[in-house]
Amino acid sequence: MSTPLFTLPSFAKINCSLLILGKRPDGYHEIRTVLQTVSLHDTLRFATASDSDILLSCDDPLIPTDHNNLIVRAAIALRDRYKVRAGARIHLEKRIPVQGGLGGGSSNGAVTLLGLARLWKVRTNVSELAELGAGLGSDVPFFLGGGRALGTGTGTSISSLPDLAAQYLLIIAANATVATAEAYKALSLAALTTRNSDSILAISRGSTNSSDWDQWPVSEDLENDFEQVIFDIEPEIGRVKSALVQAGARSALLAGSGSSVFGIFDNREAQQRALEQIRAESGWRIFPCATLSREEYIRAMGSCGTPLLRSFDLRSDTGA
Repeated sequence: MSTPLFTLPSFAKINCSLLILGKRPDGYHEIRTVLQTVSLHDTLRFATASDSDILLSCDDPLIPTDHNNLIVRAAIALRDRYKVRAGARIHLEKRIPVQGGLGGGSSNGAVTLLGLARLWKVRTNVSELAELGAGLGSDVPFFLGGGRALGTGTGTSISSLPDLAAQYLLIIAANATVATAEAYKALSLAALTTRNSDSILAISRGSTNSSDWDQWPVSEDLENDFEQVIFDIEPEIGRVKSALVQAGARSALLAGSGSSVFGIFDNREAQQRALEQIRAESGWRIFPCATLSREEYIRAMGSCGTPLLRSFDLRSDTGA
């Protein structure tokens, strides 16, 4: 690509909890989830184009670079919303595992909105970008602020939670994949369906000020309604969780609705010991990383994040 004008990280996330509360009248599922950004990231490089084309390239030949990629869709959505006539060249260096439940595609889409708003000098705010992002994917609004947050509705209603002390993690992607649509289909839809949508909305929008949010969860507090379903579909993913616990993880949980599992360790030394123990596994991709606070997230976005992101407190309903 052309010499990039600037480069932005596109961070992954984990879900510290993920509860499926019921089936909504619109056919989507009502969820309640605590999201947390982590230091594992892709890299996006932005450059101007001589015409109005949106041109995406990637160092991974398996990643689509057409309209099937959320980066391209986010760029077109931003350009159409603000009547931009310019184009852009974007290069993606991919590191976040695909279909790993780590939000890589949504993160790429959110960072594209931020990066192109800067490249094209679009006069906007995060509230408008969050509304635009909600139409692209349920996790996109979260990645406009990062840190730690509560997601409700279909996941697009985001409320900030207090950042906690940094935690050392190992994220492991087994040699297995589970599509989100497949995971939802495997859930017991009859058990999740309810006609009383008001009640699940009330539960979903419960207080974000509870003392429950003031400390990292212990193992019995980590919950993911997809976990057993996905372990049944792909037992290898369940074996990853067992390996993390056996290697000394204080807690371990399936990441989102994908095929990755994360383990939380007491300190860097424990993390490194576990890494040495687990890295002999064939076919597993292992990523040592740490949690990333909202302040760290905003700083990493540089001039794209300050003051644009700092002006928004992430307490908005963006369409759920």
